[in-house]
Order: sequence, then structure tokens, then C-alpha cells
Amino acid sequence: MPDSRENHTFSADANAPVPSGKAGGADIVARLYGESVTEIPDDLYIPPEALEVFLEAFEGPLDLLLYLIRRQNFNILDIPMAQLTLQYLHYVDRIRVQKLELAAEYLLMAAMLVEIKSRLLLPKVKTETNEEPEDPRAELVRRLLEYERMKMAAKSLDELPKLGNDFFLPQAVIAKSTEKVWPCISADELRHAFAEIIRRAKLTASHTVGKQELSVREHMSSILRQLRNARFVEFHELFDESEGVAVLVVHFLALLELAKETLVEITQIEAGAPIYIRLTQCND
Repeated sequence: MPDSRENHTFSADANAPVPSGKAGGADIVARLYGESVTEIPDDLYIPPEALEVFLEAFEGPLDLLLYLIRRQNFNILDIPMAQLTLQYLHYVDRIRVQKLELAAEYLLMAAMLVEIKSRLLLPKVKTETNEEPEDPRAELVRRLLEYERMKMAAKSLDELPKLGNDFFLPQAVIAKSTEKVWPCISADELRHAFAEIIRRAKLTASHTVGKQELSVREHMSSILRQLRNARFVEFHELFDESEGVAVLVVHFLALLELAKETLVEITQIEAGAPIYIRLTQCND
């Protein structure tokens, strides 16, 4: 019921200096509209729900029942309904004072407990087939066991590592391109490849003295004939080490001249891989 007395709102003044203890010989307890308040007003109204402390929280009537059973170490298959019902009703009385709408489902469970307790007090009557009647607690026990299994499963799931909290998925950006990009071949790689050809030629060459006329154009034509019927030719296959160093040098100069005139392409799949020669007009 609302109080007819005047309500006062107390708040801290952010712009006011922090009190140093006393003002005019009296302790400052608060500031109201910038003015110091040294005594708590007699008509100060504090709403009943200004401060609420919840020591125990339950997710429903089954959760409360399971808590009471485990706290008292009751056997869930042989529940003492009298003690359990009294403890349950005591808790329901407490929450009815706080929130009546919250107590509705708890009251329904309380009615079920009272019904089970009253059925246990009645004499047992055998069925038409001369069998023992079902224990009135059986349905409640089944629901409690099922709820406990679900609660334990939920706890196990909650303890699992969570994406974005306990671990993160790795991410990598890969640039994709459908266009073939051949790696560039440096002059050093060509020099090393030709040096290997010269080294092999020296192993088979004999010392002869003679005059030999060599034409770069003829060797260019020879290379083009070799490449005409082949898609790719490996670099060392263009050279015949048995012809001597002079012929190999001219042949190499002819290859460089063809590359300069863009008649042939010198390609390599990756760094350090074999070097291949092909005609420029040869399409993939």
C-alpha cells in the first residue's frame, strides 16, 4: 500500500566537493540538491522491495523437490512424503509472500504432494486381477529421475568449451586466381644451367685445334625446328655436349636471341625446378 508520507530522493552531487567529515560541527550523511544533510529525516520512506536477497533460486517445482531430497539424503525411490511435503509447503509460503504469480506452479505441485500423501494413508486395495496397486509416488519418482538426468546432461554441456569464449576458429585468407603465373627466371639461373652444360661438354671433348665457322642464325633455326613438334623441351635437351664448347656457346646465344625476339618462352614451374623451353605461339 503506498505511503502517504512525503518521499525524499537522495543523490550524490558530482560537481560538489567531497565532504571532509563535518559541516558546522555535524557529520554530513548526504547531499540533497547541493545542500548538506546532517540528520536522516524521520519521514524518510524506503520501499519494501528496495533490497531483496535471494539465497536460493530454483528453476521450477521439480528443481525444488530434487534439492530437498538431496539435502536430506532421502532415497528418491522411497521418498518420505510427510517430511518432504512439509518442507515444500514451507518454501511455498515464503515465495508467496514475495511473488504470488511465481508460486502458481509451485502450488500445483504442492497439491500433488498432498494428494500422494493422502493416498499413502489409505488402505491398499488390490486390483481386479489380484495385483498390488501401483505406488502413488511412482509417477513423481519417474519425473524426478528424468529431470535429474536432463539437469546433469545440461551441466555437462555447459562445461564444454564454448566457441568464441574458450576457443576460436582459425581463419586464413587465400587469394585464388585462375590465371597461370609463371615464375620469373633470373639470369643467374640461366648462367648456372649453361655452366652445367659446359661442364658436361668438357668431360667428353678432346683437345683439337681448328677453324670452325658458326652462325647464330643457323642455330636459331635449329632450335625452332626442335621445338616445332614438341610442347615443352627441357633446357639441357637443346644442347649436344659432344659438339664442343664453341658450338654450345653459339647455341646458347641463339636461344637468348630467340627469347629476345619473343619467339620462344623460357619457363619454370617453381624456383629450383627444371627449366623448359617452348614456342611462343604454342597455346595451353
